[in-house]
Amino acid sequence: MKPSRRLRPGPLTLLCAAVIGTWGSAAHAQSLLELYESARGYDASYLSAKLQYDASLASAEQGKAGMRPSANLSAGLSYTDQNLSANSSATAAQAAALQASNRGFQTQSLSASASQPLYRPANRAAYDQALQRAELAKAQLEAAEQELILRTSQAYFDVLAAQDNLTAVQAQRTAVAEQLAAAKRRFEVGTSTIVDTRQAQAAFDRIQAAQIQAENDLAVRRLALDQLVGRAGTRPLPLSTPVLLPAIEGDVNRWVQDAQTQHPSVRGAQTNLEIARLEVVRAQAGHKPTLDATASQSFSQTPSGTSSSTVTKRASATVVGLSFNLPLFAGYATENRIKETLALGDKASSDLESAKRTVSQTTRAAFFNVMSGQSRVKALEAAETSSQSLVDSTRLGYQVGVTINLDVLDAQSQLFQTRRDLAVARYDVLVGVLRLRQASGGLAVGDLQNINRILARP
Repeated sequence: MKPSRRLRPGPLTLLCAAVIGTWGSAAHAQSLLELYESARGYDASYLSAKLQYDASLASAEQGKAGMRPSANLSAGLSYTDQNLSANSSATAAQAAALQASNRGFQTQSLSASASQPLYRPANRAAYDQALQRAELAKAQLEAAEQELILRTSQAYFDVLAAQDNLTAVQAQRTAVAEQLAAAKRRFEVGTSTIVDTRQAQAAFDRIQAAQIQAENDLAVRRLALDQLVGRAGTRPLPLSTPVLLPAIEGDVNRWVQDAQTQHPSVRGAQTNLEIARLEVVRAQAGHKPTLDATASQSFSQTPSGTSSSTVTKRASATVVGLSFNLPLFAGYATENRIKETLALGDKASSDLESAKRTVSQTTRAAFFNVMSGQSRVKALEAAETSSQSLVDSTRLGYQVGVTINLDVLDAQSQLFQTRRDLAVARYDVLVGVLRLRQASGGLAVGDLQNINRILARP
């Protein structure tokens, strides 16, 4: 009989184990909400959307300027060097008089003016557009925040799924190792053939390779979560046992109705439609008059006189009035601008309808995916119980000689596969509920708090 092979873990296995061990000792376990708060202050995509929101608010404020008064202050200081000379035909007296007029003098001036729009329909429409753009920026930021919640949750449960897969592979490796040892003992005493030993050895070799793959997959998933939240060595809290998945309230039509009214993309499309309508108003204002209230105050002086006098002169003037302007003809620019804005308004209306149809379809798909996932979890829970019974039966049958070693190995493999599928199905349901909330436009931090309640305590 050949001596049994003793398999040693490869370099990749040792590296992954060292990294996982380092993570486990370097950091405490974090909840989903805690990691989301970290991602909120670190994720580049979300921060970009936040800065875009701040810029949009500043841009929206600019639209209010057309409804507010404007004021200007100006000052001037000039120096004039006057040099007069007579031609050859001038008399001596005339030349002397001109020579006496040669001098330099200063002119100082100061003026202030203000204007208040009284009737400017284009400015009023621009002001209303500014308010709508602020609402649009808010909807876009909400969409970015919901996307971050979903990405963080997906990365979180990806790590948990990889951990469960590694745990299942390790448990299967232990079970196969025990089965291999049992097959060797039975072969040594002559109660089984070498086929059972080789089958167990082949299964052990396969599970050894699967463990290396599972360790690598866990390391990659953890690195992805680390990068998203800006932390090193993240350790997500697992689900508490027994697992209580959240229930879905209401039917699909209610979820679709909510999506068509509160989803950020629908609200954004609705806001764009209102902005397009106001753009039509601005274009039509090209035919309308404008009226402004104006006021100005000016002051000037020449401390050393002027070109004709050496006496200091001072002058001041106050002007208050109204400025009226009526456009008459602009080369058909206004008429064509109105046609352009009307077409863009129809486009915005079509975009709104498209957004409503898209969120309706996405919400229905997300709803039915959650319902299907919940049914799958129940089926896998029943399959887990059946698979455990099958393992117990085949082990007993193998001990009494009714079944062969391959039957035991297959039953064990089926049990561990079922457990992996069940864990993944549960995570899919949790992420699916969040995806449904996002599809309906109602995803918020409170949904993460609900998931936190079913996580194990650290």
